[in-house]
Amino acid sequence: AVLPDQDELQLRSKYQPLLDHLKSHSDLNTKLLVPKSYNELLQWFHTKKIDMALFGGVTYIKAHQQSKALPLVMRDVDDRFRSVALVHVSNPANNLEELKNATLAFGSRLSTSGHFMPRYFFQQKNIIPEIFFSQIQYSGAHDLTAEWVRDGKIDLGVSNSNIVNDMFLDGRLNEDNVKVIWQSPPYADYVWAIQPDISKQQIIIIRDAFLHMNQNTEDKELLRSLGAGYYIPAEHDDFNRLEKVFMKIQQQKTAQ
Repeated sequence: AVLPDQDELQLRSKYQPLLDHLKSHSDLNTKLLVPKSYNELLQWFHTKKIDMALFGGVTYIKAHQQSKALPLVMRDVDDRFRSVALVHVSNPANNLEELKNATLAFGSRLSTSGHFMPRYFFQQKNIIPEIFFSQIQYSGAHDLTAEWVRDGKIDLGVSNSNIVNDMFLDGRLNEDNVKVIWQSPPYADYVWAIQPDISKQQIIIIRDAFLHMNQNTEDKELLRSLGAGYYIPAEHDDFNRLEKVFMKIQQQKTAQ
């Protein structure tokens, strides 16, 4: 299963070719499932309805804590991921500080790039969203956040930089309707993780099927469609910083 951070048709178009590749190089049967929410993805993994999942950083941390999820692979871009903040092109603001009392949209509450890390970086600027902005909404998906900004439903939207770039490329966004006014520092996000009781032999076979794309010229187009230059083995230590941020924000919520 994959994180439902975009429209389901977009996700199936993007990831079904990857599962076809994994099946052809591992001899394992594959089936792509798309949950309705981030929480449902976590539930599916916890109840072992699924064997492997593409998590965002925060959902991976929760799956690791709750279900001992094992990180498998990540893209080359996933250890230096970024969030972006969008406003409508007609908005005169050029930075976050000029948007006091504006309306803000995050993505899912469990989104790394659409909520947790932007919230953390906003706080580094002394911007406490619940105080600084007049209203906060959660769209549930990165593409929907961007569309809300484009359509004037929200003043400021925070989204996944890769998905925003894809939307500019395919025409859903353009420079006549939205502009980027902030980009976050890099952080780790997105990882394919697997159930802890999968055999080591099967884990190696699946990991090698991902890594096979790195050396095969015929797979370059598949890598490109996945937003990857190549795949690398992932370790839990890759998410140490994010885990600390996640725990800090959870403690702040508890204190409130």
